[in-house]
Amino acid sequence: MSKTLLIVFVKNIKLGKVKTRLAKTIGNEGAFQVYKYLVEITGKAIEDVNAVKRIYFSDVIIEEKWPETSKFVQKGADLGEKMQNAFEKGFNDGYDKIILIGSDLPDLSAQIIQQGFKGLKNSEVVFGPAEDGGYYLIGMTKKHFSVFQNKEWSTDSLLKKTLLELKETNVKISLLQTLNDIDTIEDLETSSIYNAVKKHLID
Repeated sequence: MSKTLLIVFVKNIKLGKVKTRLAKTIGNEGAFQVYKYLVEITGKAIEDVNAVKRIYFSDVIIEEKWPETSKFVQKGADLGEKMQNAFEKGFNDGYDKIILIGSDLPDLSAQIIQQGFKGLKNSEVVFGPAEDGGYYLIGMTKKHFSVFQNKEWSTDSLLKKTLLELKETNVKISLLQTLNDIDTIEDLETSSIYNAVKKHLID
């Protein structure tokens, strides 16, 4: 059995339930189409990653999506608890290198994810920094679950505070390239997918 695991967090694509900050500007239908496109990009990116894959849906498992891939529902009171529970199951099932990614990255690629696994050869934790101050990827070789606890999610200081906390305990960390995830209209307008999705935008 491969000891390398890739966890993908996706939201069930429901009108009015995805990319709500973006929807305030471009409407629910536009946000729905943008997120649908981002999930397709995520699906293509993970195809060539050499790891066992697990898909974690936000609400309910969609069986026809990602056939022959293990699927689960995210469980926890907040994002941190949901990620911790997914990592916990992975470690308990015998995986020793685990990476978790989201599904709102227009520039995500298999190469970036593989670089994350490469970083875990010499580090205990790896992050893919996001331009908004959070992170789009987190990987671990040990249960450093303090990173998920007592955090203010969706703030511009999330990664900075998390890194400081880990460095205080001498945990070896690797960082990948910074990417832009799509949360606002400004994110979208400066992204590589803008031309592909702008027909869905509301003036």
